[in-house]
Amino acid sequence: MSERYAWSEALLERALKAIPLGTQTFSKSKTQYPFGVSPFYIARGKGSRVWDVDGNEYIDFINGLAAITLGYNDPDVTVAVKAQLEDGVLFSLPHPIEITVAEKIKEMVPCAEMVRFGKNGSDATAAAIRLARAYTGRDHVAVCGYHGWQDWYIGSTSRNTGVPESTRALTHKFRYNDLESLNQIFNEHLSQVAAVILEPMNSVYPQSGFLEGVKELTHRHGAVLIFDEIVTGFRFAPGGAQQLFGVTPDLATFGKGMANGHPISALVGAGNIMQLCEEIFFSFTFGGETLSLAATLAVLTKIQREPVLQTIAERGSAVMQGVQNLITKHDLGYIFSISGHPSWTFLSIKDVVSYPALHIKTLLMQELFARGILTLGTHNINYAHSEQDIQRLLNTYDEVFAIIKNAVESSSLEHRLQCKPLEALFKIR
Repeated sequence: MSERYAWSEALLERALKAIPLGTQTFSKSKTQYPFGVSPFYIARGKGSRVWDVDGNEYIDFINGLAAITLGYNDPDVTVAVKAQLEDGVLFSLPHPIEITVAEKIKEMVPCAEMVRFGKNGSDATAAAIRLARAYTGRDHVAVCGYHGWQDWYIGSTSRNTGVPESTRALTHKFRYNDLESLNQIFNEHLSQVAAVILEPMNSVYPQSGFLEGVKELTHRHGAVLIFDEIVTGFRFAPGGAQQLFGVTPDLATFGKGMANGHPISALVGAGNIMQLCEEIFFSFTFGGETLSLAATLAVLTKIQREPVLQTIAERGSAVMQGVQNLITKHDLGYIFSISGHPSWTFLSIKDVVSYPALHIKTLLMQELFARGILTLGTHNINYAHSEQDIQRLLNTYDEVFAIIKNAVESSSLEHRLQCKPLEALFKIR
């Protein structure tokens, strides 16, 4: 047991006796964090910072897997949620806040003529697919990106245990920025494709004409175009990536950017398609839970009122440029690269002759965590990140890149590790 993370490790031992994987979320589990050099449980957060159960403080660049847009315990969200809590959380009839939030989303999102709420991103994407199948009378789906845990999508990945082969056979992957790979799916399944669903952007920008081409190809073949904006929504622009890139889908799903950590998602889109929600039975007890709706209203209002997304983009741009400068300074371009939208950037690591990328990542995480920086390789910027936070991140990378360069070039990386290296597992992107 390590001294710095002793209580985290003790809690993990307890958790594994009661909870499969020790937690509810794969990306927060022990599979992602090297044992002995990592925190496993966070006790509290405020602004851009979190404190683990051992009392160690971090500037957080994971931010609840990009669900924290404004910062932990944002005062506007906290006030709104506390006020709603006094009135009640769930009732025997709908609460008017459902209408207010739906109207706010219609006001902000280009494709949103009608709105339905869920609790997780997977709720929204699964509903979008069922809706598209109902609208078109077809079964097959073309996918690009990560779209959640439910059978229709996860069956197309290596984590397909328990998914019937008949379900798996209906989902087909195409490559981002490769229209021909999508065209091939349409040609192989003529008049059978109900929907094309993709993240409009993740680690790389769409090439000129790509999203427009996807839309044209999808509509030419009579399918429904769905943008999965669970991450990009209310982060890339007030109306999501569809607003930023000027391409309006038929349906879109939102989630992480909506409520600053409160559990809610949304399926939005064209009224003639969304009306079928009355027929497909997209319904559950907590769909109109009011605390998350109050949080959503507070977040979206703040995005409209204050320079939230502009500030996030500025901080993220400083990270991108600063990290790139450090990669150049340390001559580490053969190992590291940085890409993505300023609000959601990816530090990619390549294998080298002497070490696989996961061994390098393990050392990177070990040294970043020890210096009070929490990241898994992405930088999910929130509104509370200050210029000083960004400078501290860059100063830390400067120190750690020097350590990694020396470890790789002197073939001493394994001697610097204080833990077993991470192992290759399922990647969601």
